[in-house]
Amino acid sequence: MESFIQLRKGTTPRRVHRDLDGLKEDEMGRSGFTGRTTFFYRRNDPSVYRVEGDLRPLDVQTNDLEPTDLRDAAGEPLLLLSNDDCRILLSRRGEAAPFYERNVDGDELYFVHRGTGHFETEFGRLPYRPGDYVYLPKATTYRQVPDGGSHLIVIEAREEFRVPEAGALGRYFPYDPALVTVPEPEAFEEPRRDEHEIRLRHRGGRTSLFTRHHPLDAEGWRGDNFAFSFNIDDYDAITSESVHLPPTVHLFMQATGVYVMNFLPRPAESVPGVERIPWYHRNVDYDEVAFYHGGSVFGVDMPAGLLSLVPQGVHHGVPERARERSRRRFDVDTRVEWQVIAVDTRRRLTPSRAVLEAAPGEDA
Repeated sequence: MESFIQLRKGTTPRRVHRDLDGLKEDEMGRSGFTGRTTFFYRRNDPSVYRVEGDLRPLDVQTNDLEPTDLRDAAGEPLLLLSNDDCRILLSRRGEAAPFYERNVDGDELYFVHRGTGHFETEFGRLPYRPGDYVYLPKATTYRQVPDGGSHLIVIEAREEFRVPEAGALGRYFPYDPALVTVPEPEAFEEPRRDEHEIRLRHRGGRTSLFTRHHPLDAEGWRGDNFAFSFNIDDYDAITSESVHLPPTVHLFMQATGVYVMNFLPRPAESVPGVERIPWYHRNVDYDEVAFYHGGSVFGVDMPAGLLSLVPQGVHHGVPERARERSRRRFDVDTRVEWQVIAVDTRRRLTPSRAVLEAAPGEDA
């Protein structure tokens, strides 16, 4: 139900996200910050609690996880989180695989945390570097060829990834499609083998196709369904001097039940009294995943490689000491330098056994 009526009861600031006067701002909102919302103004930090049960926040350092593709060329990515709409995996491939891949369940969006190399695809050769998203449409045949060590997050969606509507920003939407890199056609000839294996990636079971000809032998292609890459350096962060903007402003790509966002370097809010740190919230309709690519917030380094999951309906937020630091340093810090990739999902995500075993204890 949509409503244009907003009420104020009890002790509240005149406007949200500012002049809290010692209170803790806590959002309970629908539809991922775009629907009806209530802000509670609490005496205590709502994200301080002890958890018993399944719906608990999880943090896992992906630098410590070892997918089989880390040491074995014939290995594969490691499943981290999954639901009926998507899967999130980790690849740390050290060398080119002796096989080709084809995801028959859905589109794939790779995010390159570390490493350089290229993807050999039916569309041609697609180089990658840190900060790149590499988009591979469903059923594309490809092979990753790293220059050395690599660290990639894979977001697999059951339905098509698409660019969100530009809305009122029109052509000034932060994602400029003119800046994508599109591969040029290339008929690959190496490596030559008696048979070439194409592994079909799908949930449950295992399937391989074997061909005598090279699977990437396309001399050309035409159409509007193609692979591409886009680097976060080319994404224009939307900013405001007077209010901390909600995560949905930074949307990059979306599929049914899956939303990918970029939190990137930008000028900090500058109007006195404005809260610069995201408010406490319990995203009622979405699970939230954050992958820390790097950077810093007001002089504190981001834990590069950390993957964080917060289930929908569970309070979370930056610790109070960080909020107090941002207020003390209001006249000192003029920028936010974080680089965080976020994935919100409509359905609850199930952590894999590898994630549960690697996550710290249950105390939040």
